[in-house]
Amino acid sequence: MAAHVRILHSKTIYAGKVVKLRVDRVVEPGGVIAVREVVCHQGSVVVMPILPDGRVILVRQFRYATGRSLWELVAGGIERGETPRMAARRELIEETGYRARTVKPLFDFFASPGFLNERLHLVEATGLTHGEARPEADERLHLGLFTLAHLRKMLRRKQIKDAKTIAGLSWLLLFNKE
Repeated sequence: MAAHVRILHSKTIYAGKVVKLRVDRVVEPGGVIAVREVVCHQGSVVVMPILPDGRVILVRQFRYATGRSLWELVAGGIERGETPRMAARRELIEETGYRARTVKPLFDFFASPGFLNERLHLVEATGLTHGEARPEADERLHLGLFTLAHLRKMLRRKQIKDAKTIAGLSWLLLFNKE
């Protein structure tokens, strides 16, 4: 927490497997006194797997919170003791079966900083070799291999609804030397 914020009172009202919900009474910069609800998350990695021919691997999975299946970049939580690179390699194998020769950090960002402290780390995975996926017991994933032109169309047609995937693909399409 930044030094210029003073926490007057903090209470954890829920602690689950993935998130914790905390209610804080704080004095923010400029003297604002407020009650803030914060969803705490250890952080995640977002993996942009790029095949040698330039296609990008996305996974489609049902997301209960949205009530629908979404196309997404490979992603998952960073476990205690893991770096974003380590988590990226683990998640890539789990969700797709691919292994990456190179995992390159691109940037990190916050998906919804108004109430969620989760930091997402976008990494590019290249030099891919295929193997067997090892999804978690509650994951049902379908892989899709997409050209940049197809991804551009999907974004224009608003077919991708996941914020981390929109951020990663927008970065790729903006900076790709195609």
